[in-house]
Amino acid sequence: MADDYVVYVLECADGSLYTGYTTDLERRVAEHDAGEGAKYTRGRTPVELVHHERYETRSAAMSREYEIKQLSRREKERLVGLDSGRA
Repeated sequence: MADDYVVYVLECADGSLYTGYTTDLERRVAEHDAGEGAKYTRGRTPVELVHHERYETRSAAMSREYEIKQLSRREKERLVGLDSGRA
């Protein structure tokens, strides 16, 4: 089925950004928000979904996740639309 894999970016309570991929975006964001997601987000709740992209294959999603993780903070902010009004 098309659009099975989702790459997402969360903004954590401390302002940091977390990138991951999943097959069930709503469930995964809820897990992160409940402190049951990745170790990184556990102490940084609540989290807010600020960006997501859909892909047909796991490989494509993983490649995009890696690309986003290689971006600088400023580039990630631009990607997710958080750079407007920030110094």
